[in-house]
Amino acid sequence: MVAIAAPTEGRTRLLRSLVVLLCVAVVLCVPLLSASPTYAVGQAGTSSRPAAAEQVYLVIRSDDAGMSHSVNMALEKLIATGLPVSVSVMFPTPWYQETVDILKRHPEVAVGIHLTLNSEWKNYRWGPVLGRTAVPSLVDAEGYFFASADELYKNRPDLKEVERELRAQIERAKRSGLKIDYLDYHMGTVLRYPEFRDITERLAKDYGLGMSGYFGETQHDPQYAATPPKKTDSLEAMINRLSPRFNMVVTHVGIDDAELGALLDMNTSGPLPEMSKNRQGELDALTSKRFSDALKARNVQLLTYRQLITMQGLKSMRRPAG
Repeated sequence: MVAIAAPTEGRTRLLRSLVVLLCVAVVLCVPLLSASPTYAVGQAGTSSRPAAAEQVYLVIRSDDAGMSHSVNMALEKLIATGLPVSVSVMFPTPWYQETVDILKRHPEVAVGIHLTLNSEWKNYRWGPVLGRTAVPSLVDAEGYFFASADELYKNRPDLKEVERELRAQIERAKRSGLKIDYLDYHMGTVLRYPEFRDITERLAKDYGLGMSGYFGETQHDPQYAATPPKKTDSLEAMINRLSPRFNMVVTHVGIDDAELGALLDMNTSGPLPEMSKNRQGELDALTSKRFSDALKARNVQLLTYRQLITMQGLKSMRRPAG
């Protein structure tokens, strides 16, 4: 029989140390494995994993937050569904502080600055963050933003004033305490003219922000022009024709109440009659079971702009063609 020599004291201490290290490693690994991210159908995780080549992604961007109390209440209902959404806030408007309070309760929502140089509702107007005397070329005779992009441009706005006002809106957004992810554009005005677009792109770079539409996402909004009863049909049809990779749907939600119903659109670029009913229709469509079922049926992954920027990186931004 071969005798096994008893371990020396030094070898015994070494063996004990190895056992302790093995136990620690097991304890640390178990929670790390269990915390690995899972990805539900219809919703993307927050990691920066590469986007699959054939996966269909969709960003839901909801505009005009802060425009009114009824719009804010509709946004709360949309957020409450748990759908990943990106909310674009108008920081010159009277109700933006309520929007800020709502979004602070929902840090999962991506936040954009809805850069604003227009005020398009009859009897309900707003003006520059800097005040009318600081940027006189941006306001009408009553001191409010012009109702349409064309009216503003015909007034020959001073480009230095345009930049100062847009920068002031971004600074107000940053002071709000919200995490700001991206810029976008009320009525498209700040991208409509080359000199305005140059300013906006420069500001995005200065502040390290994404720009909606600059990540290769195809923009959709078929439900906007559809009648309220047909908006769900329109969204469902849109989902069925989405192409792989990145898409974005622009939405305008609201509650059909006396506040929103009193507003009349003075914008000359395709105003909608019965705007409050149309905005309620968009809310109903987005929160409907048919919409969520359509997303699942096509395995569409919803992204916020925060997630899209993480996946793509700010350096991937490119000015859209056309």
